[in-house]
Amino acid sequence: MKYFSVIQLKKFPMVCHVPHSSTIIPGKYRPDFLIGKKELEQEAKKLADLYTRELYRPLLREFGGVVFGVSRIVVDPERFENDSKEEMAKVGMGVLYTKTESGRLLRRIEARRREEYLNKIYRPYQLALSRSVKGCLRKFGRCLIIDCHSFPARPRRYERDKTAQRPDICLGTDKFHTPGRLVVALSKAFRAAGFSVKVNQPFRGAMVPLDFYRRDKRVRSILVEVNRALYMDEKRFSKQRGFARISRTVSRIVSAACHDYLQKTK
Repeated sequence: MKYFSVIQLKKFPMVCHVPHSSTIIPGKYRPDFLIGKKELEQEAKKLADLYTRELYRPLLREFGGVVFGVSRIVVDPERFENDSKEEMAKVGMGVLYTKTESGRLLRRIEARRREEYLNKIYRPYQLALSRSVKGCLRKFGRCLIIDCHSFPARPRRYERDKTAQRPDICLGTDKFHTPGRLVVALSKAFRAAGFSVKVNQPFRGAMVPLDFYRRDKRVRSILVEVNRALYMDEKRFSKQRGFARISRTVSRIVSAACHDYLQKTK
């Protein structure tokens, strides 16, 4: 079974990354979990950036990218492989989750089983993302990664930022890889469209494959997070009527700002 999909690079030096949209738990890994089937499925929905593959579909069609196809509670492709480097491992949400959203025990993983998860799912995905970025560098000499996410309207127990008043849009940055000019452009464009915007609040950082992380300035990255209240009912896990409009608007703003940034930094 292939646990991710790669959408071919298009005509621009950009790669979209959608890591948390899936709720799929492969059957071979279900026995590892200590909670019941229905509760497990609910947990996968609660922790997923639900519908983000659809939300960012216009950008994926325009630029291509890599989409993770497994629930993050099975493997989280954005975490560091080594738990000693991953701050979320402290709350049982490292690369392999061992705690639920509420802090209950989710599973126990022996060393051999951990290696299986990493070898079968995590490392192949990281390799695919790295290859997409390398292909972009070969073709264009540079690469801009759009890290595509959503976030819950209310803070979760395990989240660092407990601020109740959350923005519509969060832009996450990395001091080495994120161009300040792009952050300013996106912030202005989203606000002009009527969205409230925060930078690195409630979430920070931006995905960069380890092959390039803090090493290669040709690889740029920015995190785009959309408040789920804008496009879905979080209690029912269902899309709202305005979903298509939000998708078009967010994608249009991101596309225009990134095109402008790339034109001005040739």
